[in-house]
Amino acid sequence: MHTSDILIVGAGPTGMALGVALAMRGRKPAIVDARPAGAAMGDKRVLALSHGSQQILQRLGAWERIEATPIRTIHVSQQGGFGRTLLHANDYGVDALGHVASAASVAEGLAGRLEELGIAIRHQCRVTNLAAGAADVLVSQDAAAGETLSAKLVALAEGAIAQEPETQVVTRDYGQHAVICTATPAGPHGGTAFERFTPHGPLALLPFGRDHAVVFTVPAAESDALLTLDDASFLARLQQAIGTRVTLTAVGPRAKYPLLLRYRRDPVGQRTVWIGNAAQTLHPVAGQGFNLALRDVWDLAETVATIDPQADPGAPQVLARYASARRIDRHGVIGFTDTLIRVFSNDVGPMRIARGGGLAALDLVPPLKHFVAKRMMFGARAWP
Repeated sequence: MHTSDILIVGAGPTGMALGVALAMRGRKPAIVDARPAGAAMGDKRVLALSHGSQQILQRLGAWERIEATPIRTIHVSQQGGFGRTLLHANDYGVDALGHVASAASVAEGLAGRLEELGIAIRHQCRVTNLAAGAADVLVSQDAAAGETLSAKLVALAEGAIAQEPETQVVTRDYGQHAVICTATPAGPHGGTAFERFTPHGPLALLPFGRDHAVVFTVPAAESDALLTLDDASFLARLQQAIGTRVTLTAVGPRAKYPLLLRYRRDPVGQRTVWIGNAAQTLHPVAGQGFNLALRDVWDLAETVATIDPQADPGAPQVLARYASARRIDRHGVIGFTDTLIRVFSNDVGPMRIARGGGLAALDLVPPLKHFVAKRMMFGARAWP
């Protein structure tokens, strides 16, 4: 049996970030991942990284290794209605409101830091069962891995939520799919990100290198048809949705994935903690998912750092302290993204007028806009 102080299940960006954060605080966690070595570096997703996430990645020593495009302006509007809001980085004394990077680049940067810190990842080790006891957690793996693991604390860092009663899980299917691709603008994008609310769901265009990374939300029944369109026809649909704010000249290969809200009511259990996608899967509106995951990572590492290095990281009081630290931010972001979808993904006339008025008011009332911007950059607790 292989025994460790802390075991991290999942070596995507969230799991690797936690490994780095713990190692920098004197812990030596074990990390297992079900996938072959290098799989995280093949991740095709594009991540919107808030200013607060940039700060965390800098503290972890990974930021300089990541290829990222700055977001200097965010343009928010709605299709078929008046009102818009503009957020500018220089209004908040920062170089960028956030950045856009490939998940592969983030993973590569964090993997390099793990190697520097002497933390190895055990690949092709799929966890099949957790048995939490008074002193440790026994972690069973599939037959290929063969070995049973033991840890005082297990952090589930990637993938779907598993092994808890249904009463612990809240799920909402939005009936939407995200069609993702890249699109080339006619001219330089200038670091501008567009968030466009349509009756069928939000459309995001994020600056990504010289192109835009596109997240086009559509009804689930329409996504396959969009994938089968030729490039010119899909480009026309995309241009119609975004309007005249930007002219697009070409699109890259498309993919889709279903959108839902799924979260665990309590992110901790007996000697077990859930972080990132294992704790909450969010709609991509406003790009909050990975940013929330990094704050999970930071708070968990900080909580563990408050106890003696020889003390038990899986003790109930330690996990209770972590859960308390995450409560406001976690529930605030979950509620924020869910409310945005409920309020903006419809074409009801009075709602459209109210939304337009809200966007206009947000742009005209600096304290209100500042409140929203700070929470976009730092989460519901609005870190200074």
